[in-house]
Amino acid sequence: MADLHVRDDVRKFLEMLEQMGGKAAHEGTPAEARMAFNMMTPLGDLEPVDLAVITDMHCDGPAGRIPLRYYDARADRGDSPVILFLHGGGFVIGNLDTHHPFCTSLAKALDLPVVAVDYRLAPEHPFPAAPDDCEAAARWVASNPVALPFTPTGLVPCGDSAGGNLAIVTARALQKEPADVPVVAQFPIYPLVDSQGEYESFRECSEGFLLTAETMEWFGKHYAAEAGNERNDVLHQDLAGTPPTVVVTAGLDPLRDQGEAYAAKLRDSRVSVREMTADGNIHGFICIRKMIPSSQQDIDQMFVLMNETLEEVGAK
Repeated sequence: MADLHVRDDVRKFLEMLEQMGGKAAHEGTPAEARMAFNMMTPLGDLEPVDLAVITDMHCDGPAGRIPLRYYDARADRGDSPVILFLHGGGFVIGNLDTHHPFCTSLAKALDLPVVAVDYRLAPEHPFPAAPDDCEAAARWVASNPVALPFTPTGLVPCGDSAGGNLAIVTARALQKEPADVPVVAQFPIYPLVDSQGEYESFRECSEGFLLTAETMEWFGKHYAAEAGNERNDVLHQDLAGTPPTVVVTAGLDPLRDQGEAYAAKLRDSRVSVREMTADGNIHGFICIRKMIPSSQQDIDQMFVLMNETLEEVGAK
């Protein structure tokens, strides 16, 4: 930790976790890890932002109903692009509630409707259940369903960590086989893009910064994605034609370097990219704003870049 820049509030949070002890995710069962993540949300994150509309709904998926949650700062919304939010959690943990506070902030700051997707989780539903559900939800939203009180004009996949991976995978799927409305931008936040690569950030940050190498291995074992599969290791695919993108990384994240490599490859592929690193912060910071108050500054900066991208594509 001494060789890397660590913010004061991040250091205090990590020291608190160490003093508390308890099981890491990989030391228990998926059910135990899910319960711990669910309990952390009210303790670690800010209160949800008040919005005009927060509604639970669902769509049909390849294996049954997919729970969704619709957010909007406006009670009356006309034709509009829509953000499809895909939560993080290593494809094993997380749900609509763990990322509920952030989704309310996202809808408010970008002044766009947000539809969050509760896709199936591993190990009960290993790869490719998650990308299958996310693609199905994206196509449903794009189809202008009567359940939505506005007319979608474009899709903006967004997600953190595993959800960042799924946002990219979903955008690629709809690039290959277009939905009823186009993907106009994508916003992956500290995404997993290369499950097989070796990166300096992985060696630097594999212990002591919340997300560890052992936990990542545990997630990957449960998710059971094929190495090199284009719906998982997205860094090694042809990125030409990717929509304008905001890539967010964290300085103390094992995934930092692969996120930066993805942004670099997008630029090499002549894709419009805005990139930021939350220097001195850790993986997962969008869900621990109460415990790490400086995370809100990172999120504010991220929202500025997202709004600039939306203005670029005429979505604002």
